[in-house]
Amino acid sequence: MLFRKILVGFDGSKGSWEALRRALALAAPFSAEVLALSVIEIPHWTAAVAEVDEQRALLEERYRQLHDEARQVAAQEGISFHTLVKVGHSAQTLVSTARAGEFDLLVIGHSGHSGVWGTFLGTTADKVVRHAPCTVMVVRW
Repeated sequence: MLFRKILVGFDGSKGSWEALRRALALAAPFSAEVLALSVIEIPHWTAAVAEVDEQRALLEERYRQLHDEARQVAAQEGISFHTLVKVGHSAQTLVSTARAGEFDLLVIGHSGHSGVWGTFLGTTADKVVRHAPCTVMVVRW
């Protein structure tokens, strides 16, 4: 199957690194473009604005570092690679980005940083598979 545009959900977890590696491997034979998307989750609880701003700044810096590492991996493979950080709900943001960018494939890890709540509420992967406008590859490791 030919993929020209591949979106990867990338939160720095072991699963997201594995998803990135798979996406790069799929992109290489076809010179496909790969975009790693990191989502800063909107808190579900009431917090002071300063706390939210501080958490967002910390996550933006963490994602910047992770994206730099990922760029190095992609460069070694000679892949056209881009990164993006958005604020929102992970599953919704992945799906809407895939739709808006007309991606052919969305690659995500089976589980990321969702922890115990994912077991009760459904993981990001569960939600993305149900609503994605394109083919979804869920990577297990």
